[in-house]
Amino acid sequence: MTARSSLTIVLAAGEGTRMRSSLPKVLHPVAHQTLLAHVLAAAPQGTGTSLTVVIGPDHQAVADEAKRIRPDALTFVQAERLGTAHAVLAAREAIARGVDDLLVAFGDTPLISAETFARLRAPLAKGAAIAALGFRAADPTGYGRFIVEGERLVAIREQADASAEERKIDLCNAGVMAIDGRRALAILDKIGNANSKGEYYLTDAVGVVREQGWESVVIETSEDEVRGINTKAQLAEAESVMQARLRKAAMEAGVTLIAPETVYLAADTAFGKDVTIEPFVVIGPGVSIADGTVIHSFSHIVQTTLGKNVSIGPYARLRPGTSLGDGARIGNFVETKAATLEAGVKVNHLSYIGDATVGANSNIGAGTITCNYDGFKKHKTVIGQGAFVGTNSSLVAPVKIGNGAYIGSGSVITRDVPDDAMALERNQQTIREGGAARYRELKTGGKKPEK
Repeated sequence: MTARSSLTIVLAAGEGTRMRSSLPKVLHPVAHQTLLAHVLAAAPQGTGTSLTVVIGPDHQAVADEAKRIRPDALTFVQAERLGTAHAVLAAREAIARGVDDLLVAFGDTPLISAETFARLRAPLAKGAAIAALGFRAADPTGYGRFIVEGERLVAIREQADASAEERKIDLCNAGVMAIDGRRALAILDKIGNANSKGEYYLTDAVGVVREQGWESVVIETSEDEVRGINTKAQLAEAESVMQARLRKAAMEAGVTLIAPETVYLAADTAFGKDVTIEPFVVIGPGVSIADGTVIHSFSHIVQTTLGKNVSIGPYARLRPGTSLGDGARIGNFVETKAATLEAGVKVNHLSYIGDATVGANSNIGAGTITCNYDGFKKHKTVIGQGAFVGTNSSLVAPVKIGNGAYIGSGSVITRDVPDDAMALERNQQTIREGGAARYRELKTGGKKPEK
């Protein structure tokens, strides 16, 4: 299969008016990725493959999304909506370049898989002119029916044109199709518009192939895989199916999900070994979770990297740009944003750490806030290794807390604290050089603290 070249045309010109949204239909998300992104990720890629997305007028956002996901993608505009075959021929220039396999897919079917595209291509290598994707519908009402004779597909009959006997058929048209690239333009150009709507339907390609004495075949898949999205209700149904897939894949990879049905994952979530996720956790895009990490209930994590043996939550919120080193601890009602917490850092209670770097083995007490925004700009807080920040402290950025420094409870730190210093009074009127080391020494009965 890899020796054959392919062109995938993804039809994404629909307005999606039934979505009741100003956002183009294919840009709505499932598992934190757009519908279009899912389809483009499944389409063939690599040597000998090319990809085209057919968009509607004034849909530059769709073109931008296509380029973001597949930089090799070309876009063509379907200026008038005159049917699916008309939409495919909007990419005539790309088709004319010549490929072995032409795949036609839809930008609103996010559950389709790369394996299904591969199965569709296989009959073309054996001489078939068309391989059409079908499914067994629980309720076939409204779908086009596949009329087959033996193993051959001879027609696709729309509901309105089907006889009473044909309407009993449950093998339905999914719309996705593979066409022999060498014969594609000859087939597409013979499709007419002699129908009540005066449109050019891709389904009529099967009749053209039959007239030419060529072969069309059916490839079956599950109904779930070819769910098209036209309404917000269908979007929610697709989300449910995708989440079930993602949870199953995570558990098969060794992740422990205590209550799988309550956990929401992103399509790009990366897991290490022996990860445990408790109930009611939401994981957004761009999250990587290393070995042995535990995420406790009611935590929300987005664009975050978690090291090994990290503990999160319960009720923690990790926002974009968070990175936690091995063994770090984030406790209940803690929020982080654009923050790097090195190995062994503890932020256990009721704190906000934003636009900050916290050195290894530091302890951040309950109620601590990095005051990173002055009303105009964000500023950075840097906390050194082994520092201790007492409860209810406010660190007013830009500010640096040195290695081994000790910040007393209730302090408002407005200027830098040197290494191994102690800040004890509000508004930091007094900083005692060497005070932190002396404090620790007194706590240990005059002995030097162990390193």
